[in-house]
Amino acid sequence: MAPSLQSNKRKAVTHGVSDAESAASGDEFQTGLLEGILSQSDSESEDEEDWEDDSGLGEETEDDTDGDEILDEGGDEEEADGGLKLVNGKKRPSPIAGMEANQGTEDTGISEEDDKPNYTVTSDANGNPRYIYREIDPVYDSDDTDAQETTNTIGNIPFSFYDSYPHIGYDINGRKVMRPAKGEALDALLDSIEVPKGWTGLTDPNTGKPLELSRDELEILKRIQMDELPEDGYDPYPATVEYFTSKTETMPLSAAPEPKRRFIPSRHEAKRVMKIVRAIREGRILPYKPPSTEDEESATKYYDIWANEKPRPDHIMNIPAPKLPPPTHDQSYNPPPEYLPTKPERKSWEEVDEEDREKEFLPTSYDALRKVPGYDRFVKERFERCLDLYLAPRVRRNKLNIDPESLLPKLPSPEELRPFPTTCATLYRGHEGRVRSLAIDPTGTWLASGGDDGTVRVWELLSGRQIWSVKIGDGEAVNVVGWRPGKDAIILSAAAGESTFLIAPPIVDPETETTSRSLLDAGWGYAANPTSTTSLSTRKEPPANWTRPGTRLEDEGVLVKATVRSTIKVISWHRRGDYFVTVSPTGQNSAVAIHTLSKHLTQLPFRHLRGLAQTALFHPSRPILFVATQRTIRSYDLVRQTLIKTLTPGARWISSLDLHPAGDNLLVGSYDRRLLWHDLDLSTRPYKTLRYHTKAIRSVRFHQGGLPLFASASDDGSVQVFHGKVVADLMENATIVPLKMLRGHAVRRELGVLDVEWHPREAWCVSAGKISPVI
Repeated sequence: MAPSLQSNKRKAVTHGVSDAESAASGDEFQTGLLEGILSQSDSESEDEEDWEDDSGLGEETEDDTDGDEILDEGGDEEEADGGLKLVNGKKRPSPIAGMEANQGTEDTGISEEDDKPNYTVTSDANGNPRYIYREIDPVYDSDDTDAQETTNTIGNIPFSFYDSYPHIGYDINGRKVMRPAKGEALDALLDSIEVPKGWTGLTDPNTGKPLELSRDELEILKRIQMDELPEDGYDPYPATVEYFTSKTETMPLSAAPEPKRRFIPSRHEAKRVMKIVRAIREGRILPYKPPSTEDEESATKYYDIWANEKPRPDHIMNIPAPKLPPPTHDQSYNPPPEYLPTKPERKSWEEVDEEDREKEFLPTSYDALRKVPGYDRFVKERFERCLDLYLAPRVRRNKLNIDPESLLPKLPSPEELRPFPTTCATLYRGHEGRVRSLAIDPTGTWLASGGDDGTVRVWELLSGRQIWSVKIGDGEAVNVVGWRPGKDAIILSAAAGESTFLIAPPIVDPETETTSRSLLDAGWGYAANPTSTTSLSTRKEPPANWTRPGTRLEDEGVLVKATVRSTIKVISWHRRGDYFVTVSPTGQNSAVAIHTLSKHLTQLPFRHLRGLAQTALFHPSRPILFVATQRTIRSYDLVRQTLIKTLTPGARWISSLDLHPAGDNLLVGSYDRRLLWHDLDLSTRPYKTLRYHTKAIRSVRFHQGGLPLFASASDDGSVQVFHGKVVADLMENATIVPLKMLRGHAVRRELGVLDVEWHPREAWCVSAGKISPVI
């Protein structure tokens, strides 16, 4: 075995060195070859400088030095120190040892890369040899790759031991870890630069350097100082996980089954068992035996219901025996020649299966009836016929004598449901032509009407006297009129053509009239200062133009005129009196418009409206708008601007609708003579469908004053008054009872009653047509 490198080095230094070699080695030592062997450690830099100073006294000193004297002095040192020489009082490693070690490796056949040591030989502060190994480069799978590198290796020695030294310890290679800068110079440096991220102003006890913490660590320290949780999502009181169930289960000490000796028989059950045993012995209880096939056949009986048939007169309870149809030409014993089959027809008939043949026989011609043979399938056909008769179902239907009136629900008597209108009390005459719309003010004192003559008239409700009138339509009829809700001001709205007129009629006291005019004039200031900053060239056309109607109309009380893009048919006010909605069926996307009275502003809430809008109204207590098209009714939330529900009444063309004062029931009238009651809490389909009119229904109204009444006006010239009671109990349905049919309007050109309205407090209704009776 080849000796190790260390052993070779020592052998080379201590044995087999001649005087000449020693002299040669001394010459090399003196000429400065030792510089390549010295370690480049920073810790020995001071010693090297001292040695250079000693060796650099002059060339004369080196030349005058005797080589033999050096060898004598270093021979013993080599043996003692293992390849180190003493130069000027200090020990240095010998180059000869390294040369001989290299020669030893060449002899053993080891390559230079394998033979190259992984350390460097130096001397420590006392002159003893010191081996400094190269740092190990850990591979990827090393366990120490993520470990924190330790810079100071003094262990648990207090730093106070190094207070008198410029360093504070040593690293893994033995280098001094110098003390960081402190004092006024460090303060000046810190003041001149920005504070780095993670600066804490503390000192790391392991390194003596400033302690730097990350943002997360600083946040954790801050939370701990403020007595908060160190991490987000940390639950200091987690739910208790029960490793054992909390239910107390009582377990027996022994799982063995109960012995039979502990069984105590019941005397009551013993008596019942003995009673059954006696019945079996006496034959009163027989065991079940499955029926045999012979018994089933004997139990089946067949009857010939026409065996003893006697002639009887025709009666619904008499079923005579069926008769065979009379024979035809092809069934004759001597049929005409055209009914006789040819040979190909006979052959094809015989080849076809019996079930697929059109006829069960072929016509045959005989000279005389006596030559006709007997029918070979007579017995089989009679048998099949008897089977058909036997299997044919026969049900005796008994006629039920039921009174149709007993099937109707029991309704209360109309006499018990008073008050409701019964007779005509007042006639209002003055309009030329039909009266298309009417409305009663919130106080119940005034009646407003509009007709084909283009005038708006105000009547005294009780006396029927006309108080005030104005002509707003130039050749156009007044389609609708309506009062603003609220008793603080009296404002009347009327629509003629494409324009809506807001009127403060001079029929009240001056204070109320002044308040009404101020409400109508308040919007002009808002309209004069628009908030929009868009230029006139890019501004879109407004949905409605708010203008003054003119001097003549203003003197008569007509103060505001709002013009839209198409003819207005419906006006409906919001309960607060600041908004009203108009409906123009021919306006398409601009058919429904919401107007603000206090700002003189018009908005189009629908960009695309499905179907032709017919009417619209606000919910009495919630921000909901109901819009009716020809076949559907949609409710929209004005706050969220979303669709709430779509009602499908099933009518072909909706004409009008009205809401119950509570807001949970809807009344719909249609041109196909249907009056539909919708319960908004139940379904999208109507709860009741009433058909009491013979022609189209023009208007429907609920009584808004607390009386359970509603009415419908139709083109048949009648007004139907109903009792409609709605309770707060969701388990009880609404009660609908027809009360009275009121007649008094003449039907002209297929038009009868065009509008109906209830008094806000009394059980009075007003209808509009050719003449306007108050009932």
